[in-house]
Amino acid sequence: MARKNLLVVDDERPQREAYERPLMGAGYDVTTASSGEAAVKFINERKFDLILTDLKMTGMSGIELLQHVIALDPSTSVVLITGHGTIESAKEALRNGAFDYLEKPVDQDLLLETVRRALGKLEELDTEIVSASPKMESVKKMIVKVARSNSTVLIRGESGTGKELIARAIHNQSPPRLTEVFQAVNCAAISENLLESELFGHEKGSFTGAHAEKKGLFELANHGTLFLDEIAELDVAMQAKLLRALQERKIRRVGGSHEISIDVRVIAATNRDLRAMVADGRFRDDLYYRINVLSVDVPPLRERRDDIPVLIDFFLKKHTRNTSRLVRGLTSETRKLMVDYSWPGNVRQLESAIERAILLCEGDQITVQDLPLELRQETRPAAQGAFKLPAEGISFEDVERDLLTQAMEQTDYNITKAAKLLGLTFRTLQYRLDKFGIKKPEGKKEATG
Repeated sequence: MARKNLLVVDDERPQREAYERPLMGAGYDVTTASSGEAAVKFINERKFDLILTDLKMTGMSGIELLQHVIALDPSTSVVLITGHGTIESAKEALRNGAFDYLEKPVDQDLLLETVRRALGKLEELDTEIVSASPKMESVKKMIVKVARSNSTVLIRGESGTGKELIARAIHNQSPPRLTEVFQAVNCAAISENLLESELFGHEKGSFTGAHAEKKGLFELANHGTLFLDEIAELDVAMQAKLLRALQERKIRRVGGSHEISIDVRVIAATNRDLRAMVADGRFRDDLYYRINVLSVDVPPLRERRDDIPVLIDFFLKKHTRNTSRLVRGLTSETRKLMVDYSWPGNVRQLESAIERAILLCEGDQITVQDLPLELRQETRPAAQGAFKLPAEGISFEDVERDLLTQAMEQTDYNITKAAKLLGLTFRTLQYRLDKFGIKKPEGKKEATG
């Protein structure tokens, strides 16, 4: 494993050396800077895994350096060193993205432990979110960036892409919140009349069946994180109540007469186009802007196929770990089919397919026949050799429609080129396109030459 690069910043040489010695002794590569300005020059030239900086220095302060680091590379951890008189400033820095702070005089063991914890955060993220694609690496960097803030976050992505996993990762990367509670609720899974009580709680006797007072999720998640999945499913009345809680940081239980102050970071998620819903009047624009202060877009699995092999291996280990099944892998044909498949249900569907295949597999390798029917039936463009007809049969019209669509998309809807690709005449292809109603998306003209 590569040695970690640390930057120590302090305007007093004895202090720099006092931090440098134990860190180098622990196996880190340490660079020192005598000012914030000098540190900026180093940071602009090379990548550091962690920066240890004094809070109060001549010239650029530790806070100003922190802001520069976050803007340049949010994956870099920053630990501040503070004297007794600047502890409040250090706590404010935590709220603005610092990993932690240490009080002078700095205990050597505590210094090494804090550095170890800080450097472990990104490694934890790699463990939490299994991926190998550049797109998901960008998502991980965004997680680290938004985790440094206390603002609301909106996670957008199709069903099954792992939006709750992303929300938990944001919580676990947030220094002020990670030791507190993470509460999650699916807004579509609870009826409208019960959701208000679930979120805000209720007083005894406030409605039939309310035999005792109950704290809602906002109270239970106080100082922590509340994840609102499928927020687009809230009715307009509940949207207004949620907006008030976010704006005023206060809630009132159902049947209650007094307000309760809350300190909760809200992360919302949706698989819908909220902007379109705002335009249609189905979602409040003021709530949309309140929850969309920061956003994370999770790409569907078909747009990050590099993740499929590592996810297959991860789920294979996960679902054979505590069983007597002796499944050790997949045949090459099976693995290729799974990489080529479109996965409309995304990661959730992939995990389900692996779990099912493990249970049905009769040997030590998963075969194509162990996979769900929808995977075996999907027509794939990258076929090598002859097309193999599934034993259970397949709709010829579906195959024909898929081939025509693929040929048109591959040639940017140039009918002449598509006809050549399929070995058809121009007239025959035109007839079959009309038969299936296959047309180029609006705003673009079909090419004929």
